[in-house]
Amino acid sequence: MRIGMIGLGRMGANMVRRIMRAGHVCVVFDLDADLVSALQMEGAVGASSMEDLVRKLESARVVWLMLPAGVVDSSLSELSKILKRNDIIIDGGNSHYIDDIRRASELSAKGLRYLDVGTSGGIWGLERGYCLMIGGDSSAYQELVPIFKALAPESEKGNGTSEPRSEADVGFLYCGASGAGHFVKMIHNGIEYGLMASYAEGLNILQHANIGHSSQTVDAETAPLRDPHHFQYDFDVPAITALWRRGSVISSWLLDLTAQAFQNEPDLESLHGRISDSGEGRWAVNAAIEQGIPAPVLSAALYQRFSSRGKDIFSRKVVSAMRREFGGHHEKSN
Repeated sequence: MRIGMIGLGRMGANMVRRIMRAGHVCVVFDLDADLVSALQMEGAVGASSMEDLVRKLESARVVWLMLPAGVVDSSLSELSKILKRNDIIIDGGNSHYIDDIRRASELSAKGLRYLDVGTSGGIWGLERGYCLMIGGDSSAYQELVPIFKALAPESEKGNGTSEPRSEADVGFLYCGASGAGHFVKMIHNGIEYGLMASYAEGLNILQHANIGHSSQTVDAETAPLRDPHHFQYDFDVPAITALWRRGSVISSWLLDLTAQAFQNEPDLESLHGRISDSGEGRWAVNAAIEQGIPAPVLSAALYQRFSSRGKDIFSRKVVSAMRREFGGHHEKSN
């Protein structure tokens, strides 16, 4: 097959490489011409613009976008003017599923087919493959199964049995109508937030389990440590993280990556703990609220990210001000 890829960043470029590895032809475009040139050296067909990319594709054309959510609408607007009836556009980034519903309707009115594909795999996707959560036009999905197989984790491996495998077992799934793919990816990322926060909180408790070794401040502003001798453990947190990878019920790829991070930098000294969020966690919590579904873990993990960026400083100052006013409590220096 021949497919166009717009957006050659951390994931887009490696997706191109994996698709080409399976024998397909990729026409590529990015605003950074150096990224285009690098993939041309590996066998991709370079394009100098969206118009040039479309000219180099064959009908029915397939254009896959791997772009930040904020620029998808403008890109779709431009593409919809130069693509032809029955062509296919895929948004493989982290768009809001509600936007997909609108976009699919708008593009359908122009005779274009639209797929929203939640894509998980990160910078390791070239080696491990990508998990693909797909929504939208079912006919477009069927036509692109060879591309999805090329990207999926198990596309080049057998399962060791003669039993037929479902597409989900391979690593991609048609989840439903427009928006379904990004809805499933939204929840996937919300769960990811919660898992990461849980690991981090547990490791933080281990990291501070030696508090009993330290002298304790004794004053009206400090809760006493009741039994300091209960907290005199100098745990090797990187080693414990590596240990949990072996036979533990909480082993996971995220834990593998955490152990790798500790191996590279045991004290994590270069990091400041400022945690970004690209939107999916917010959307997942909003969806839970709209449905009346309790999601305390996902919500707390999202709010932790806000706090990490200093968004709670003013509220903490307000609490300190109230304590000072009603009880004469003054902030401690540390």
